[in-house]
Amino acid sequence: MQHYSHPLGHTLTDTDIRARFQATHGWEARYKELIKLAKQLPPLDSVDKTEANAIHGCESQAWLVSALVKNEHEEGLWQFHCDSDARIVKGLMAVVLAALNNKTAANIHGFDIDAYFAELQLLAHLSPSRGNGLRAVVTAIKHSCTP
Repeated sequence: MQHYSHPLGHTLTDTDIRARFQATHGWEARYKELIKLAKQLPPLDSVDKTEANAIHGCESQAWLVSALVKNEHEEGLWQFHCDSDARIVKGLMAVVLAALNNKTAANIHGFDIDAYFAELQLLAHLSPSRGNGLRAVVTAIKHSCTP
């Protein structure tokens, strides 16, 4: 697995995502923001697109790779990289990564992802299958950093 310091090439936080989505008005603008985020998320290496890395629960193909790295304080921080063959799913993955990437397992498990999605007003406009896929991404991330 390739080491990813941050899959978007820079630190994008949940605060940044909140600001981006608060500046949008209506679902069409949020949809366009998701497409922009999907374009910023680089593709996963083809060697990592395996059944072992597949995220089940998504209608589209989706993958997750994770690595535990130590920071200067010797804390274990989890780094994730996701990819999907569907643009909206990939944009949703970027939203999730902004909130959960480069965090400790405790921070990941303690993050209120439902409140985050509610604040961004995303779930109400997603099809049930996309909503389930989004939850599957979060579940896969939490499962990967569970001891």
